[in-house]
Amino acid sequence: MSTETQSLALLNTAAFLLCVSFCAYVLSILVFHLKSGRSRGGSPDGFDWHIIVPCRNEASVIGDTVRRLLCDFPQATVWCVDDASDDGTLAELAAFADQPRVHVVQRQLPDARQGKGAALNAAWRGIEQSLPANADRTRVIVGVLDADSRLDPQGPVALSGRQYFGAAEVGAVQVEVRMLQCAPRRYAPKTQVSRWGRLLIRLQDMEFRAPIAAMQSLRRRTGSVAMGGNGQFTRLSLLNEIADQHGTPWHGALLEDFELGLHILLAGGRTEYCPESWVAQEALTRIRPLVRQRTRWAQGSMQCGRYLGKVLRSPRIRNSATLEIAHFLSAPWAQLLGTPIYVACLVVMSYYIDNTAGGLRGWWSSGGWGVPPLVLFFGIGPFALWGIVYRIRCEPHLSVPKALLLGVCHWLYSYAQSLAVWLAFGRMVTARTDWQKTARAADPQPQPTPRAVGRVTVGSPAVGRAAVPAQPRRAQPARRSGRNDGPRSIRPPRHLSHLAHLTTPTTDRPAIAHIRK
Repeated sequence: MSTETQSLALLNTAAFLLCVSFCAYVLSILVFHLKSGRSRGGSPDGFDWHIIVPCRNEASVIGDTVRRLLCDFPQATVWCVDDASDDGTLAELAAFADQPRVHVVQRQLPDARQGKGAALNAAWRGIEQSLPANADRTRVIVGVLDADSRLDPQGPVALSGRQYFGAAEVGAVQVEVRMLQCAPRRYAPKTQVSRWGRLLIRLQDMEFRAPIAAMQSLRRRTGSVAMGGNGQFTRLSLLNEIADQHGTPWHGALLEDFELGLHILLAGGRTEYCPESWVAQEALTRIRPLVRQRTRWAQGSMQCGRYLGKVLRSPRIRNSATLEIAHFLSAPWAQLLGTPIYVACLVVMSYYIDNTAGGLRGWWSSGGWGVPPLVLFFGIGPFALWGIVYRIRCEPHLSVPKALLLGVCHWLYSYAQSLAVWLAFGRMVTARTDWQKTARAADPQPQPTPRAVGRVTVGSPAVGRAAVPAQPRRAQPARRSGRNDGPRSIRPPRHLSHLAHLTTPTTDRPAIAHIRK
């Protein structure tokens, strides 16, 4: 057998194994997802609920989010962590200065803007210090909510069920994630979005509620449910246990939520996924912020690879969970491997088309006709079927053709993740670990860093009541110029003298003093 033939056989085998393994995984998570049932809720009154909302330049959304939390969760305490915002976030939070259930933890540079995990750790310290020494930390539930999100008002009821925090062995629970623009009208933001933006919104909603929810359904069986960055809830006692071993509950990975889930499993805790409740977050409407967000997630997954050895050696994690975690941690590296393999297959196919007698027609008649069915079955099919699952489980108002079309678009949408993996790999190679916040289209341009609003003492039991805005500066008196400072008329130039009748007396000195405030 010639070297060329051996190389082609090796290439075909690698591509075939990648396709088959991917299809087998999709089939397995689909089966468990369709078999998953619903559980009954419980009473949330037996728990002490604390919700952390990290804030970094969230002035456009944080006010509405806090008001919604106060209205929907009268039993919860809200902790807003301002991470050196420069867009007026603190001024928005100052409106809640009279709310005893709202606390603001203010972080300032250079300690601020060190990642989401560092901000969450600051709130964790505040929660721990605000509780009495004899408080039962196993009954204290700490949730994490993005500043642009809406939490299911019945969430605490669902989380208190016997399958979740009603069971003593459950240490953390992740709820289902949805897109805010696809939520009921009373939650959805009233913004104008292009047709392309609406498609991206729907694809993100389908991604979280179909394939990602199916992955979590499989993890419920294997015992390896992963935590998400939004809508995660953990017992304070378990966070303290992790902190006793590692210094803080959250650490430096860009995928700090998945990292926390690994620490919970390594500590012997059990994680669960709650499809009976949900959190709705704002979807991205442009492809560039989406790729930037997925790049951060992919790099965080690569960073968490350092825990694989601990997972393999841990006696507290069962074999099925170990295999699932190993599969997740190897996924970005498999994508890196698959890209050159599939590109090489395209190059080889193009070479044969070009060198076959009769060109494309000759190649097609000599067996090339079998390639499109393979692409349809192994390439497009595993993505397109999620459109049907999404229609059946989540959005029954969608027609079957629209659901199939959405599934095909999901196949094209997946290439954004492939691009993100390569960008994440480039950041790993260049040792770039900075945390890039995902910007929204409605966010204003950043302004110069404001003065500290109020004073927040994290070491005090009354940590961070909503800060009180500083008093405005007193206007400075106008300087004397030796001229008459009374009312003056603004005269137009000669070529506009015919507009002189439109001029009105004005007092410009006080206006300048006002601007200088």
